[in-house]
Amino acid sequence: MNPAAFVKALAGLRLENVFNPYRDVCEVHDRADAAESRRRNLRTYLAASIELGVDTLWMGRDLGYRGGRRTGLALTDEYHLPELAQLYPGCQSRQATHGPAVAERTAAEVWSVLRAVEAPPLLWNVFPFHPHEPGNPFTNRRFTTRELDAVCDLNSALISWLRIRRIVAIGQDAAAYARLFGVKVITVRHPSYGGVREFREGMRSIYALPDRTTPAAEQPSLL
Repeated sequence: MNPAAFVKALAGLRLENVFNPYRDVCEVHDRADAAESRRRNLRTYLAASIELGVDTLWMGRDLGYRGGRRTGLALTDEYHLPELAQLYPGCQSRQATHGPAVAERTAAEVWSVLRAVEAPPLLWNVFPFHPHEPGNPFTNRRFTTRELDAVCDLNSALISWLRIRRIVAIGQDAAAYARLFGVKVITVRHPSYGGVREFREGMRSIYALPDRTTPAAEQPSLL
């Protein structure tokens, strides 16, 4: 497996009421070459992570409509795309949508910690696509068991191929899934729905970070 083959495999999957950012194009927000841009974002991000020798993975649940649906990158919104090459040298990220960059609160919290850690992890999700309610593409919902089954082999290949030794699970859904892979799993509270303080405390404990204010509130259009 290599970055190009992995991204090609992701792009080949089609599921009902699921936006696949590596093959699908949003008629409302996307540029014509949006899927191609997101494939490049992920392909170069994975290649950069390999060069860094990442052995830790931060795992969220799935892509949100304000974040990974637009960027093709887990736990990363458009606001943080310009920072990717600083932490992951060689990553070539490009905004795939029209208009100003959109920010997402979960991404803001994750990136505030990411800037502070010494060795960047791989950012990934249990379900690497954006599941939405039928007829309403700009909503978030939990993936189904059938949908997860469609990507399990790819997730397993990714973790094995990159030789991931530790997963920091962001939320209980991610923790339950991460335990299937036989690596060390540490769980922190997801920052959404009132979990910001516990998320920050959990990450500070894992990485021995100083107690400081996370600048998420300074970013625009956070939901």
